[in-house]
Amino acid sequence: MAASTVTLGLIQMQARPTPAENLAVAQERIRAAAAQGAQIICLQELFASPYFCQHEDARHFALAEPIPGPTTSALARLAAALQVVLIVPLFERRTAGLYHNSAVILDADGTCLGTYRKMHLPDDPGYYEKFYFAPGDLGFHSYATRYGRIGVLICWDQWFPEAARLTALGGAQVLFYPSAIGWHDGEPAAVRQAQHEAWEVVQRSHAIANGVYVAAVNRVGREGEVTFWGASFVAAPDGRVLARAAHDEEAILVVTCDLAAIERMRHDWPFLRDRRIDAYAPLTCRFLDHAVSAAGGLRLPHARGVGAP
Repeated sequence: MAASTVTLGLIQMQARPTPAENLAVAQERIRAAAAQGAQIICLQELFASPYFCQHEDARHFALAEPIPGPTTSALARLAAALQVVLIVPLFERRTAGLYHNSAVILDADGTCLGTYRKMHLPDDPGYYEKFYFAPGDLGFHSYATRYGRIGVLICWDQWFPEAARLTALGGAQVLFYPSAIGWHDGEPAAVRQAQHEAWEVVQRSHAIANGVYVAAVNRVGREGEVTFWGASFVAAPDGRVLARAAHDEEAILVVTCDLAAIERMRHDWPFLRDRRIDAYAPLTCRFLDHAVSAAGGLRLPHARGVGAP
């Protein structure tokens, strides 16, 4: 019989200078979260180092490691010892000259259930990820862990409703978003507040629109010209924030989620039932030409059959 609840653990850390230090702190925090009852524990994006994407510097490629590799092996042993599921975001070295911003999903016996490679990559001041990472090529999936079915997306993915929808359609009960997002120096207080609110609201909207739990795990502390804003949180399927960490300190959030709430919310708000899958083929276009749309609709001969059940 499937469990009626699952307890999540979110590890909000300030980055230490070296991978060895970050791994040691992460292991300590994972043990602490497990001692508080956490069953599925998520670390922040690129947890093993400071956020190096603020500048383009080829020396940082030395931080990457293969999957499986030293970090996943160490944390797989810990997952098995503690009987917890771990989400481990890593700088993946796929081969020489080919790297990804990835997350490994380790089941409670240490088995690797899969790897998610970040699909959407930013290229903004202080977030030059396209210099370092190739776009993900494994698609959107859910993973059947010992304690529930989960999906993993990474940071910039959180702004795209398509990513959340496809992961939820794969059966995920909880969407995890390990992140590294913060404020640049010199931004006014009103801008900072608006940025943080937009970040939280868009993820809460994914919880509502898909009838799932959302767990956002951010880093905290100042690195270079960015102050990462923390505020990791868990949202319920109705969008309510069940717990939220502070903006300016490390934290371990442990939150128990009632999985039956997913079905209750989908009964009350049957968005999946009412989707018009026969009408969504144009979503595969980059943009819809207004003149074509005004003239009577888009012609997509290549999309014949798209959206069929």
